[in-house]
Amino acid sequence: MPEAQVYLDNQSTTRVDPRVAEAMWPYFTEQYGNAGSTSHAYGAEAREAVAAARASLAAAIGAAPAEIVFTSGATESNNLALRGVAERPRRRGNHIVSVVTEHKAILDPLQRLERRGFEITLLPVAPASSSDVGLIDLDQLAAALRDKTCLVSVMLANNEIGVLQPLREIAEVCRARGVWLHTDATQAVGKLPVNVAELGIDLMSFSAHKMYGPKGIGALYVRRSSPPVRLEPQIDGGGQESGFRSGTLNVPGIVGFATALDLCLAEMAAETTRLRSLRDQLYAGLLKAVPDMLLNGPALDQPHLRLANNLNCTFPHVNGEALLLNMKTIAVSSGSACTSASPEPSHVLLGLGRSLDEARASLRFGLGRFNSPQDIDIAIAAVAQAVHHLRSLTSR
Repeated sequence: MPEAQVYLDNQSTTRVDPRVAEAMWPYFTEQYGNAGSTSHAYGAEAREAVAAARASLAAAIGAAPAEIVFTSGATESNNLALRGVAERPRRRGNHIVSVVTEHKAILDPLQRLERRGFEITLLPVAPASSSDVGLIDLDQLAAALRDKTCLVSVMLANNEIGVLQPLREIAEVCRARGVWLHTDATQAVGKLPVNVAELGIDLMSFSAHKMYGPKGIGALYVRRSSPPVRLEPQIDGGGQESGFRSGTLNVPGIVGFATALDLCLAEMAAETTRLRSLRDQLYAGLLKAVPDMLLNGPALDQPHLRLANNLNCTFPHVNGEALLLNMKTIAVSSGSACTSASPEPSHVLLGLGRSLDEARASLRFGLGRFNSPQDIDIAIAAVAQAVHHLRSLTSR
């Protein structure tokens, strides 16, 4: 890295907690067996570690161990959920409902299914001018459901604007019509209490690297209670994970995944309060320095509607790319990291009704476990200096 930076991109990924790395290390160096090996103690040790981690992760989200399917991350989990339901020979129908502000790991698989003849309905969200900004309308959801709707997929916590969808109420709408519900909960698990039974969902994707765990490991919750959810496997091979997802299990990653979520749950209450305070400090400082700044997403005084560590702001009359290039001391993003290769402005902000210029002039700040009040002061100063500098260039 050319120079030290304050990292404020924790919605993109998080630093692995040293306690997580410590728990993983023996499974790289000493207990390195394949969990599928049944003829020796090395394999038995690996299987026991996987079983313990599976049980821990299941308990953390109110599931049964058999309902946890390990994957390479939330993108694979989303694909397995969407395509796994859609490609079942005895599926209910060929219609799927989702939301315009979903992550590309939902929208792109849906586009692929649409090209294959599936019917896709993308629900709008309340605009930036609304008190319900970013939320879907439950009546519109109910109206969108058909007899041939096989799945609804709604993200629990949005990765760009932090809005929390009313998943329990969404589940009730789906259940009344006998439609399965999937949620991409990658940004929510580890940050707020998530219980799949209480929410009433059928499928849920989540990932370790958003909660101070390693990259390359995730999971899909698949409800097994009657009637069980059936999926068409997307990866064939050795039949691991009850046939849902073949492949040698990533034992160190699985151990790290469970350890990371255990730590998040143990520290959640205090950490949520701390991060909300840091975020409010950041917002107040930015607003003082740039009074015409716009907030994207729910108001900060509505904790039931927004993640505590998320802040997304528009800085009018400034190009977001130029803004990023002029801030060498902080690491933030102009949208989802998974779409950084695309020159297009954030589809999430456009979905809120922001203009192209406003969407391009926006930054997402993701605060995390290793941030301090001093980091926030550095960020405020860096953003203010860059905004005023760029505006001075355009006013000449």
